[in-house]
Amino acid sequence: MNIRVAFADDKAINRQTFHQKIQSFDDLELVFMAINGHDCIEQLKGLPIFKQPQIIFVDLEMPGMNGIQTIQIAKPLYSHIHFIVLTVFDDDEKIFEAIQSGASGYLLKDENAIGLHNAITGALLNGSAPMSPAIARKAFDLLGKATMMVNDKQPHNQISSLLSEREKEILELTIHGLDAKRIAETLSISTLTVRKHIANVYKKLQVNSKAQIMTLAHQYRWFE
Repeated sequence: MNIRVAFADDKAINRQTFHQKIQSFDDLELVFMAINGHDCIEQLKGLPIFKQPQIIFVDLEMPGMNGIQTIQIAKPLYSHIHFIVLTVFDDDEKIFEAIQSGASGYLLKDENAIGLHNAITGALLNGSAPMSPAIARKAFDLLGKATMMVNDKQPHNQISSLLSEREKEILELTIHGLDAKRIAETLSISTLTVRKHIANVYKKLQVNSKAQIMTLAHQYRWFE
């Protein structure tokens, strides 16, 4: 079964380039392309769930409704869809705005076709948070700075009252880079069980993506 994807960008040349990259792979199906956030949400409304894209790439700077606004509005309505930023911007503020809005990843537009395919399969199948190398380096630098600014008296066990022991185990393994399949193998439980625990963790911590979990973990020094 093909993976369904969509793209929102106001520039025709960017949509054409994206289409060319996607059509290189037999396992990807382009559901629609939108010219801005409003158009993206309107096209989603007309689709039954089994035809909705599983991954939507969004540009940041679009007229009418930009990428951040699009994710902020659409993610609560379509929580099963992964939204990945695809942009030319790599400044600090936009990276964290995207993460806070619920984006599952952040890629630069010079990402090649294989990089896009890896981001799609990684986010959908492994729950990873795809980032272009330049973005990942900058994000970790920013996280490091944020950690240094955190009060040293911040309690390490602040999540103890929120999560069960199993949820904390899975959260720790997630923070250390294991995907759902590897966590299941490590704990000798099913992948489906792992995914259910991860969904509960997201709900209890009020986050929407692995990227947000990583931000909190570094900020508050969880499991250090």
